[in-house]
Amino acid sequence: MAKSYDVVVIGAGPAGYVAAIRAAQLGLKTACIDRWINKQGKHALGGTCLNVGCIPSKALLDSSEHYHRIVHDLPKHGIKAKEVKVDVKAMIKRKDDVVQKLTGGVEMLFKVNKIEWIKGHGRLLANKQVEVTPVKGKGEAETIQADNVILAAGSTPIEIDAAPLDNDRIVDSTGALEFTEVPKRLGIIGGGVIGLELGSVWRRLGSNVTILEAQDSFLAHTDQQIAREARKQFTKQGLDIKLGARVVATKVNPKSVTVDYIDAEGEHKFQVDKLIVAVGRRPYVDNLLAPEADILLDEAGFIHVGDQWRTNKPGVYAIGDVIGGPMLAHKGSEEGVAVADIISGGHGHVNYDAIPLVIYTDPEIAWAGKTEEQLKTAGVNYKTGAFPFAANGRALAMEQGVGLVKIIADAETDRILGVHMVGPMVSELLQECVVAIEFEGSAEDLARTIHSHPGLSEAVHEAALAVDKRAIHKSN
Repeated sequence: MAKSYDVVVIGAGPAGYVAAIRAAQLGLKTACIDRWINKQGKHALGGTCLNVGCIPSKALLDSSEHYHRIVHDLPKHGIKAKEVKVDVKAMIKRKDDVVQKLTGGVEMLFKVNKIEWIKGHGRLLANKQVEVTPVKGKGEAETIQADNVILAAGSTPIEIDAAPLDNDRIVDSTGALEFTEVPKRLGIIGGGVIGLELGSVWRRLGSNVTILEAQDSFLAHTDQQIAREARKQFTKQGLDIKLGARVVATKVNPKSVTVDYIDAEGEHKFQVDKLIVAVGRRPYVDNLLAPEADILLDEAGFIHVGDQWRTNKPGVYAIGDVIGGPMLAHKGSEEGVAVADIISGGHGHVNYDAIPLVIYTDPEIAWAGKTEEQLKTAGVNYKTGAFPFAANGRALAMEQGVGLVKIIADAETDRILGVHMVGPMVSELLQECVVAIEFEGSAEDLARTIHSHPGLSEAVHEAALAVDKRAIHKSN
């Protein structure tokens, strides 16, 4: 007789493992199926985010930022160091250690919450049955039964015909985290979050980085005032960002890659030592759904869900990257909590208008809510206030007086509709604004909130004051 569970989760990334933990907390007998095998050849929880995504990329960003500051920024503080060297292998090892600590932490949480971790590939069959096939070692497929199934299989990098991966010269985002030396010339196809973060890592360590972005506008989905400022800062740093540049062919040579691309000026060709393909991600539904499961997908291959993340089959839910929307760990996690609460008879909710989005470059880029462009298209009457970090005492003391905070509020109600930032530590500064949006706060609410001096958060305070043209430390 097949094993039976109240909840079976397929996928142990931030959406899946959080859903499993919350379901177990609510007293539901829970199993979580995952196929991930790490670079050490062992099964690991955490999915893309913990193993080859959010966490390892931030570890390398942090390491490379330390190096860059020692060489380029600390002399301004009167601190000088001689013969500073980069040990890429040590950086990679530290990154791997951070990953193992966090994935091991999730494994401990599974044990504490009595979640059964089933190692293998999960495939949904009919009637909420799930087939589990081993992906490592011996063993036969088994079938388990669930009262409720949560599909949280995540996403995988998009590949393009013009630049087929060879996992040596041409790599995806995973391969870009495993370089053993700094490439002198690095090409990146894609100027989004992944491309910018990986480009920043290797530029700081000494690479000449060229980013080819097919779209004509930089960071097209962000507020364009912020995008323009970000691009200006990245260009000053040495990132060569080419817009409207479509790669048409690549050729792998013994020690380089030749890249052919087309832009408004015609055809171009250049050579790099390594090429990263970072053009986005697609839902990972490969062999996830048996035909008899009869689960609907949309035109883009995402699992179709309706209210409360329900698929077209009762008792089958889907969350995270497989359903589209922002492919963010925290978005998937919140959906996981909400679905577990719903299954247990409670209420689940995610406010998609209050999701923070961050690019962990230097300066950082962070935003939540609507952009000016979106509000103009929707015909919403709004007002804005902005404040530059160049006028912020703490930012200047840190030698990081670049960027700005911008707040958009409804012209009639003053309710905050969007907050957009580029500058130092804005990933953290954004959070008070997300709380304000969640509580339907106004720009005046932030303006009347006392912020410590000197602090980076004073830029938020001044931007809120600027919405009504009453900022203190800038001319309105």
